[in-house]
Amino acid sequence: MFQVSVDESFSAGHALRGYKGKCENPHGHNYKVRVTLEGPALDSIGLLYDFTHLKRAMREIIAGVDHVYLNDKAPFDTVNPSAENLAKYFFDETARHLSAGPQGARIASVTIWETDTTSATYWP
Repeated sequence: MFQVSVDESFSAGHALRGYKGKCENPHGHNYKVRVTLEGPALDSIGLLYDFTHLKRAMREIIAGVDHVYLNDKAPFDTVNPSAENLAKYFFDETARHLSAGPQGARIASVTIWETDTTSATYWP
């Protein structure tokens, strides 16, 4: 099995609804997102998936969340904008943006860092 990953970053604000503590107040993060693809085989030139295509998809998704208040943006206007929910959001949106990978390449996981030392990962 092969894996490839791309990291990108964005900045956004949020507040955790129903949370008792500092994070219930509006605040922001410089997020890092890592999308990892996996597959059993490489294409004819030795690639699992073209990094350029993955980066393009990630940047399109990031354009919708960069420098916004996440609580005002669907689906986070109803779903709490936690790191866990952001990881699933990026997983689902990346899946919608990517074309089928060669030799069965698929999204393995998405990890979101809120800080250098805190992250959440989603995989199906």
